[in-house]
Amino acid sequence: MNTSMSSTSPTSASQPFGYQSPFPPHFVLGVSASAPQIEGAAFTDGKGFSNWDHFARQPGTVLGGDTLDVAVDHYHRFDEDFALMASMGVRDYRLSIAWPRIHPDGGPTVNQAGIDFYHRLFASMKRHGITPWVTLFHWDLPLPLEARGGWTSRETVDAFGRYAETVVKAFSGAVKHWITLNEIRCFTVLAYGQGIKAPGRKEPEAVVNQTIHHALVCHGLAVRAVRQWGGEGARVGLTDNSDVCVPVTETPADIAAATAWFRDRNAHILGAMHAGHYPEHYLRRVGKAAPKVAEGDFALIHLPTDFLGMNIYTGHYVRAADTPDGYETLALPPAYPRADPPWLHLMPQSIYWAPRLAHALYGHSSLFITENGCGYDDEPMIKGEVQDLHRREYLRSHLREVHRAIADGVPLDGYFCWSFIDNFEWEDGYRRRFGLVHCDYQTLKRTPKLSARYYAQVIRERRVL
Repeated sequence: MNTSMSSTSPTSASQPFGYQSPFPPHFVLGVSASAPQIEGAAFTDGKGFSNWDHFARQPGTVLGGDTLDVAVDHYHRFDEDFALMASMGVRDYRLSIAWPRIHPDGGPTVNQAGIDFYHRLFASMKRHGITPWVTLFHWDLPLPLEARGGWTSRETVDAFGRYAETVVKAFSGAVKHWITLNEIRCFTVLAYGQGIKAPGRKEPEAVVNQTIHHALVCHGLAVRAVRQWGGEGARVGLTDNSDVCVPVTETPADIAAATAWFRDRNAHILGAMHAGHYPEHYLRRVGKAAPKVAEGDFALIHLPTDFLGMNIYTGHYVRAADTPDGYETLALPPAYPRADPPWLHLMPQSIYWAPRLAHALYGHSSLFITENGCGYDDEPMIKGEVQDLHRREYLRSHLREVHRAIADGVPLDGYFCWSFIDNFEWEDGYRRRFGLVHCDYQTLKRTPKLSARYYAQVIRERRVL
């Protein structure tokens, strides 16, 4: 692959100043959201309590005591929302199924009202010309499973396998793009290790590593379900929030250092999936805290997938160094620019290097950016418009790096902006807004922001503007 800094074709006399060549004809430009963050109707039509429904009701866990009860009421307004998507030119939408709507208690009983809801939703998407990309699990675990151990328990693995089979069988006629799990680190490390996401536990390293292993087995069960019941043309992959690095200079030494860093930091998920076992350097590092592996686990974890989804927001700068690992991670200065989340430092090159390194290390032949976006707390209406120029700049700078990756031979096949609409942002409640579309949480009125119009024009012209 070319390590040049250039990302555009030379400007010719027939092209306007600053012209960038179009994205490839097959390249997907879509939007993302998740069931627990937008649906609301938390206890409607037989839906069960989720771990997040419970967690949000515990004092001090979610900013302002916000809950998922109403969210943006997508449950009752999905037809309106899909009409708005279609007006923006969106033809691909990544969404999730709420596990507690399908199996309210996590057991074998199926809630037909939940199945019927998603049939209505997919029918509306079809009427509006929008293709579904369905994530099976986006963090909302049925509360009875959480009460019996959640992701620390093998019971959850068995329950997920049953759930994946139910959903794929029910919707194989409407869905051909499946994502097994969203961001394993978030519902394992951050939830059971750091305690900042549901269920808010702080367990020893060995327990946390076991939750990651159980999630990987669930990924394999979902892949198997799609292969068995997804029907002709069904495709499946994982969405991972990989640890991402950017080489300080694009020189052979720093690129080699970044490659080694990426391999080491992602060994327990992407490395394990690729190798069919936990890499030796990972096992040496965790020692006695290594997860317990049951017979047949890696036969599932190692099942071939059709693509890898990557959620990319930020990264770390890395350079070659005289250290045992051959690299060092540089600390960001206090004044380094970021969005309002303390973790979301502005690093557009991360969206170039993450798929490039995943392709180089693991051989993925098809990659999608399944989330990329930025959150801000104060986005006031000015004459009926949210002038979110900071988000427009974020999108533009990252899309230029996506374009550059494609030009350099990285098999990137699509980009999904997070998120379609302002929503429940987990422990930050409704304060932090990531949406292209503004939601007035009092009236639930939807108003496209400046960034929505910008992205709509990118979709229409199929190039970075």
